[in-house]
Amino acid sequence: MSRGRLVLQEPGEACINTLAGEHILLSPEQDSEVLAVLDWLRHRDLAGLYTGAISNAIDYVLDGPRTGRYDLLGADVHPGEKASVGAKLEYEVLRSLGLPKKPPLDTLIAGVPVDIKATVGSNWSIPGEAHCQVCICTQIQLGKSRHRSWLVRAHRSWLYRGAGNRDGKRGLAVHARDHWSVPLYDWTPLPVNPLTFLTPEQAGRVLAEKPGQERRFTMMFQFLEGRIIPRSVISTVGAGRHDPLRRARNVRASLERGGLTLLCGKFPQQRDLAAAHKITLGPEDWIALRMDGEHSGAG
Repeated sequence: MSRGRLVLQEPGEACINTLAGEHILLSPEQDSEVLAVLDWLRHRDLAGLYTGAISNAIDYVLDGPRTGRYDLLGADVHPGEKASVGAKLEYEVLRSLGLPKKPPLDTLIAGVPVDIKATVGSNWSIPGEAHCQVCICTQIQLGKSRHRSWLVRAHRSWLYRGAGNRDGKRGLAVHARDHWSVPLYDWTPLPVNPLTFLTPEQAGRVLAEKPGQERRFTMMFQFLEGRIIPRSVISTVGAGRHDPLRRARNVRASLERGGLTLLCGKFPQQRDLAAAHKITLGPEDWIALRMDGEHSGAG
């Protein structure tokens, strides 16, 4: 049946056409396994943990330190690479939550098998083995730099009933997501790579083969004055080159000649200077500021 003609069975009715056998559909508040997983999850900072896990998955796919890429929406990123963020995210989530990789699905939470799914589109691909099983479903909107997640039992009766793809994967019906799942957290911002704030002309200069690293780092900090620069950005701009962090440190004097002070969060005193400007630097963050407080941009 096509998506537009999909008629969903509701809680209290029987779930059919499933390898799990015919069974009664339960709403989340009636499902003891969903409630057990939810109770375990509610004690964690899921929004924060997922933000870090998604950022790490995106960085892994882009592989900036080797490729110089920094934008998952860039023309140099293949659609298959975008889709692979979900596969990498699974392992990042397990690591962040301290969960084991455990069959028959991705892991066990409170003794319940759980599948971890993510999409950079509008729907998930629920594999056959996860039909009628408990799933954490995460939606990532790259264009809006945000994400959100639900806990849902992906009953096959709530999945689109077309032939599916060759692996038997099916998408979760929007009505089921909206009415018979549990939101784990609302839309949460993702960190934006500061290189995306460069104009095309600026990006071309900062990421060019020439001039050398120090000159390009100087330009980067000047162009991105007042913006926090994570270590991963330093590695991306210095892609394939020797010791980019040391090269970045070496540009302090040239920036000072232009009225900018380079701060690195590795050093407590420099973190304090940033805090005086109401900017929080992590231990691997950098920023170029005008210490008179008249810097531009955003942290």
